[in-house]
Formats: sequence, structure tokens, C-alpha cells
Amino acid sequence: MRLLSPALCASPGPARRGGVTPGTATPPRHPFRHGQPDRVSTGAEPGIRHSFWKNGSGVVFLCDIPLPLMHRPVFLEEQQNPPSVRFVAPHISRVPPRPLQTKISSHFSVSARCCLLPGIQDTRKIPSRTDSSVKSPIEMWSTNSTEKFYRIPEGKGPHSVGCTDLMTENAVEGSFLRLYYPAYDATDIEEARWIPDKEYYQGLSDFLNMYRVVGERLFHYYVGSVTCPAKSNAAFKPGEKYPLLVFSHGLGAFRTIYSAICIEMASQGFIVAAVEHRDESASATYYCKRRSVSESQEESPPNMEKEWIYYRKLKTGEEERCLRHKQVQQRAQECIKALNLILRINSGEEVTNVLHSDFDWNSLKDSVDTSRIAVMGHSFGGATVIESLSKEIRFRCGIALDVWMLPVGDDIYQNSVQQPLLFINSEKFQWAENILKIKKLISNDTNKKMITIKGSVHQSFPDFTFVSGGIIARFFKLKGEIDPNEAIDISNHASLAFLQKHLSLKKDFDQWDSLVDGIGPNVIPGTNIDTSPAEPE
Repeated sequence: MRLLSPALCASPGPARRGGVTPGTATPPRHPFRHGQPDRVSTGAEPGIRHSFWKNGSGVVFLCDIPLPLMHRPVFLEEQQNPPSVRFVAPHISRVPPRPLQTKISSHFSVSARCCLLPGIQDTRKIPSRTDSSVKSPIEMWSTNSTEKFYRIPEGKGPHSVGCTDLMTENAVEGSFLRLYYPAYDATDIEEARWIPDKEYYQGLSDFLNMYRVVGERLFHYYVGSVTCPAKSNAAFKPGEKYPLLVFSHGLGAFRTIYSAICIEMASQGFIVAAVEHRDESASATYYCKRRSVSESQEESPPNMEKEWIYYRKLKTGEEERCLRHKQVQQRAQECIKALNLILRINSGEEVTNVLHSDFDWNSLKDSVDTSRIAVMGHSFGGATVIESLSKEIRFRCGIALDVWMLPVGDDIYQNSVQQPLLFINSEKFQWAENILKIKKLISNDTNKKMITIKGSVHQSFPDFTFVSGGIIARFFKLKGEIDPNEAIDISNHASLAFLQKHLSLKKDFDQWDSLVDGIGPNVIPGTNIDTSPAEPE
């Protein structure tokens, strides 16, 4: 029996429920969710628990894990085939003194490692301790895994999908987005990497309160080879004018991790601009600045270097609503800036992409239907949708996925959002206060709708739900009770029906009109949350 490690990921959900994954509300300050606090040894840093397992040579230390991330340690029974996993209460763990140097066992198997990162499935037999083919974690982390255990779903529409990245200006004030678009079939072009730079692993680690050295290696091994089903820099498919959809990511996320939604929309004939926000709400983002002549030019374009911006945590005593409201204002401006940028390209204006991709931006000329523009986003991105609608009338309608209403300013509720708006909520994330704010915004406007997908969770919208699987993913609420593909189909179909109606599209998306009214399998109108006032005792 070996103690592998506690799970190195906070449980998803809003701050009131403890724990968070990218795209959700703020991580909590309270440290424990399961059982009693683990004992901390004398001399250990406050808030740190030492994670370890025993082998033939005695105690071997993995790393120091912040207490807010501690869940019950996972034991793997090697004698059984297939192996079984059981959880052991935290209070039985002994906490030894802090070691001077971290050591890692060479017997740490590939299958065993799959218990470290929530949800990655691996049914291979555990190699024997005497198997010479077993590599140490350092060796296995040094290269990407080529074996696929998961797959982000492809678009179901008639168009093949390409994607490319666009960054303007050599400053933080420029625009940064990933564009998804209808493309020519290109079997000889590789799919785009899902997470394109190791710094995003570092940002995710910061956001999840993990040590960077641990988080970077885990993310690199498990998702470093994951691609999204869109061809990188594939040739744009002209011939018609496509409606434009601007997408805003959630807290702790970034431009690439809602690819399942964006690719589906592009396959159905939309051009989708997925903005990467620089308001310090993304796990990580960057801009390019000119480098000095003496610096290396191996990884970045000539004379350019990446200046990284990481997620900003709340300071002690800082009011969250004030910070988030300030951020949502910048986010809305970044969405509007992205809109202006795409329209400039559509008009034939030359735009300099500092990333120097092979994509032909001139092919987009006269391909955007400038009368059919919408905005869409998840969680914090849903709040960004509301702010963007209030500031820019060219957005004809908006879709807010499991919106987090805290950042929305009080002035917004005073009839400042005139455009149609669809709220698509998960069953498990919402709470009364948030729903009451949504209802206040909807008021009696028949063009504003709210539906709830039964069995879904907050992470049913980002791609994390597709690159995780099995019991562990459900344990950490990366999946709900509903199949992830069914949940995302309901969301996408309702969105397409709503967009057809309010953008006056001549498509067949009206076949899903009933979903917008909350009628159909696994969907309900309005909300499952009871917002009636509590009766006096």
C-alpha cells in the first residue's frame, strides 16, 4: 500500500462553497472542507502540510502542500487487479518535520500518478516495482505524454474550423485574442495546442495555490499534448458574410480553455473572437515588448519578448466587489476593442500582428456581417457580457453562461441593458442572492430569458470537463450528473436558437427554440433556486 498524495486541486464552485477552478469565483480563505485540520509539525511554515509516502528506504517527501488544498490522502491497493482507490481521513496522517531537500521515489508509477491530478483516467496495469521500464516522475515529466485519454469535442456544424492568435501593439493596452473561424478542410495542418505556453501552467498553479514547480510538471504531463479540434492558422473560408461573436473567459481562465464552445460556434458559421483579458483576472496572459539587442531571440519573434501578467489575488482587507467591478469595466472595454479590431480588419485595414503568424488576415476582408454581432461569456465573463451590452449598442444581444453577478455595477440595473440577453445556468453553482440580481436585470423584458441545465455544474462550460473523467472528476465537481457532451450540446443549441432569433439569421437553429424557453430533456425554465423570502419563526 502506498500513499500517493492528496489531490492537488481545489474543489470548484463559488467562494461560499470552498475551492475554485479557473472560470469560477474567487478562491476561499477558509482552509478546510473535509474532516479536521492536519497536524503541522514543529518548525513547519504556517499553513503548510508536508505530503509524503513510505517505501523501503523510509519516508520519501513529495512536496509541501498548502493546507487550503488538502483533501483526504489517496491510497492505492497494488495487490488488486484492477487497482482500487480508497480515501483515508486526514487526521490519521502523521506530519513529519520539514526536510531540507525534496526527494522523489523512482517507483512512482504512471497509473499511480493519475491520482495526483483530478479526473485524468488511466486504466493501465500498475508496473511492478522491479520493472526496469518504469521511469521516475522527473523523466516522465520531461516530455509530453503521447497517449490520449480524453478529447475536446469537435464542432458539429457544416464548416471545418481553424484558429489563430492575434495581438496588437507592443504594450499592455493592445488587444489579444484567439480567433476561431470557418476554414477550408486541411488534413495536412496540425491542430492548435490547447494550452500554448508553460507560463499558463504557472498561472494556473498560482490561482490554485499550488507550488509552481509541482503544478507546472503536473499540467505539462497531463495536458501538455492536448490539442483542440481546430487547425492552427488554416486558410479562412470566404464566400459569405459571417456573424461575429466576442467571447469573454471566466476568473482564472484564459483565451483557449472554452474551445469546445468557440469551435462549435465557428463550425455553425460564426467568427468567434475569444478575448484574453489583461485585468489580472486571467491565470496568466502576456504582451510582447521590444527586447534589448543583447537578449536571446530563440523563442519569441525577432526583437520581441513576452512580458507575463499573472492572476492578482485579493489583498488583506481588500473589498472584493470593488476590485471585481473595476476589472469588469476593463474587461468590457477589451471586448469592445476586440470588436473594433475585427471590424477594422473586415474593412481591409492593415493590422500588424506582433505574434507573426502565417495566417492571411487580408482574407477576412468583407467577410464579417457587421449588422449581426453578439457577445458571450462564462462566470466573470457573463458579468462582462452585461457590462459590454450596456456600453456598446453594436452588440445586438448577449449570452451569459452561469453568470457571477457580483462585479456588475448598480447602475446596470436601471434599464441600461436594452438588448436581448440569455442566461444559461448550471444546476449546482447558483445561489439565491445571485439569482435575485439576474431576475432584477430581467425584470419583465420578454427578450431576456433564463434557463437551467439539470445535473450540470459550473465547470460544465469550460474545457476542463472534457479533459477529466471518472469518479475523481465528479469528486472535485469537474463534471456534473449529466454527461458533459449532453450539457454542452444543450448550452450550444439554446445559444444558437437565441442568436438566430435576435440576429435574424437564416439558419435552422430554430429547431432548438424550445430550449430557450426551458422546455426539453435536462433543462428547466428559470431556476432551481428558491428565492422566496424566509418565513419568520
